[in-house]
This record gives sequence, C-alpha cells and structure tokens, in this order.
Amino acid sequence: MTQPENIIVKGLSVSYDRKRVLTNIFLDLPPGQLYGVIGPNGAGKSTLFKAMLGLIDVNAGSTSFQGKKIEDCRKEVVYVPQRDNVDWTFPATVRDIVAMGRYPHKGLLQRMNQEDEAETARAMKLVGISHLQERQIGALSGGQQQRVFLARALAQGADTFFLDEPFVGVDITTEERIIQILKTLRSEGKTILVVHHDLNSVEEYFDQVILLNQRLIAYGPTPEVFTEENISTAYSSQLNILHKTGMIEK
Repeated sequence: MTQPENIIVKGLSVSYDRKRVLTNIFLDLPPGQLYGVIGPNGAGKSTLFKAMLGLIDVNAGSTSFQGKKIEDCRKEVVYVPQRDNVDWTFPATVRDIVAMGRYPHKGLLQRMNQEDEAETARAMKLVGISHLQERQIGALSGGQQQRVFLARALAQGADTFFLDEPFVGVDITTEERIIQILKTLRSEGKTILVVHHDLNSVEEYFDQVILLNQRLIAYGPTPEVFTEENISTAYSSQLNILHKTGMIEK
C-alpha cells in the first residue's frame, strides 16, 4: 500500500497593491500531522492559506496536494475562514450550513440523500450543536458559530483541513473541544493546518510549526522550531508587547 504524498509548496510569493506579503515560501508537509501556522500580525498567515488554496492570485510559485492541483481535489480539501469573514446575517439555519459540507459530493441538481443526512447529523453531534440545528446562524454566540463551520468541514469528509483562527472568540471549553476533535482527525490520518495566535498553547496543540513573517522563518517539529531564537526573529517588532502580555514565558 502506497503512502499518501505530501503537500508541496514551491516558491510561493504574493503581493497586494505591489506590496510583497509573502516571499518565496517552500514547504514539504507530510500527511497526518497537526500544523500550527504562527507569526505576528501582518505576517501573511491567512494569505498563505488563500494562496495555497487558489483563492487569490500569486506572483510566483505553486502548491500541490498529493500530487494534484487544488482544482482537481477540492472535495478532499476544506477551508474554514476567519469568523469575521462570514456574513452572519445570511438567512440560514445551523443545519443548512453544516449540510453545505456535502455539496462538493453532489452533482448539479442532485438532492441530499440518506448518507448526506447521516453525515450532517454526525458532524453536528461531534461538535455538540445538534440541539441548535434549527437556530438561525446570526443568533449564535461566537463559539457556537465557530463550531458550526467546523461541523460543515467535518461533514465534507475531507482529508486536509485549513482552519484560520478557529479559537478566536470561543470560550476555553469550546477551544478544548475543538482541539480534541482536531487531534482525533490527526489520529485518523487527516492533515490539519491551523492559523493560531496564542503562543502559550503552541507546544501543547501542534506536532509541527510553520513560523512566518512574510518569509518562512522556520518549519518543522514543534520542539525544534518553537524556540526563543526563532520567536525573536519572527516577532522582533512585537517582543515587548508579547512579554508584557505573558504570551512568551520562555
């Protein structure tokens, strides 16, 4: 049995309005790992996700998923954007949103079948929102909203997950539940990339770290990458703030 191929990023560079946001990013990401993507504000973390997923134009470079272009494997890859980028006034229920995770598996005009219904219900149960399924998404708390979009991702049954700041605006109980779900997915061989800002939990949460500040500062196993030297390099302009807020204790 052949092993799944890696996600390969080759020389990815991105600019906005002629300002370079990412420069010459190279990554070789083995499957079945939980990756933390960290770096200061404006480091290009969200941009990296969007560039890898073909959601924005790039100046140079490419990304392949198990040897395929993103256009050829969208069913196997799921993206959960930052909560602030979602229109919460959209008139939809929790169940409606979670069921959207099944759409990539449906042909044009195909209706939901029993399997789709079962996967939708399973995903809601897994993240603890079954009791909210008829609630309008705009009436939910921040933590509940985050769990809705995680459930949608789970319903898709993807192999690779991109989650942009999934812990922002959630309480500690919800955060613990989400990270346990992500670790379970990792144990099932899924690949999960998470943009994360809380440096205090990096060592506990992630197998590997991708440390950015518009360029790749370091990448690899968390104990090797998450060092004071690398953090100082990435966060040089924000170190005083991080020390004062307790986000760096080393």
